[in-house]
Amino acid sequence: MLIEIQAPAGPAEALVARPPTGEGPFPGVILYMDAFGLRPRLQDMAQRIADWGYVVLAPNVFYREGTVAELAPSMDMTTQEGREAAGKAAFPRVGRLTPDKALPDIDAWVSALAMLDGIAPGPIGTTGYCMGARLAVRTATSHPDLVAACGGFHGGGLATEDPDSPHLGLGKARARFVFGHADHDRSMAPDAVARLGEALKDAGLEASNGIYEGAPHGYTMADTSAFNPEATERHFRELRSLLDRSLKG
Repeated sequence: MLIEIQAPAGPAEALVARPPTGEGPFPGVILYMDAFGLRPRLQDMAQRIADWGYVVLAPNVFYREGTVAELAPSMDMTTQEGREAAGKAAFPRVGRLTPDKALPDIDAWVSALAMLDGIAPGPIGTTGYCMGARLAVRTATSHPDLVAACGGFHGGGLATEDPDSPHLGLGKARARFVFGHADHDRSMAPDAVARLGEALKDAGLEASNGIYEGAPHGYTMADTSAFNPEATERHFRELRSLLDRSLKG
């Protein structure tokens, strides 16, 4: 279901997925979308996580650019040509979501999750995909007392040389981290993976920072040409283990 959140720059839609059974309350998880936005594939992924016993909030982080319906890809992204065409519209939005905008938004998503019915008090988890992995990390570093689990999958730009690179805030985090990097990913090259690993180690964080061999950037997205079923299932296993240990253990 879609709800509306009052975000810093105006109303923002968000998907909410709930466990199909159980009394609750349930731990909360924020799921950050990829560049192609909220769509049926993201709803399916949110519901799969919810089925493990979580209430999941997936905000439209591009709300400044338009509604979920307005930003939804209109082409068939299961072909390389279609995915590239969708990217021409989507990728500029990623660059416009700068940290000075993203951080106040993150505060709004965290507050909105806490106000949902059936949310258990206590720590939360977050997971993000592609550019959403950066938002997941920034959530963990800006809310260290709240975020106990952070996943990032086929993320890009997690450890750059920029002064506002997400990895530079890891010294503030207290969460457990799991990263599943795409193989031969231009947006997260081996040197960047190593830089991220060093930052996690220096911060004394419990973390997994692996490369999924043979999995391309975007491997979890079943509605695109990048989909890799084996890597996707591995990601779900590792994410569930992370969430269960951190939020239910």
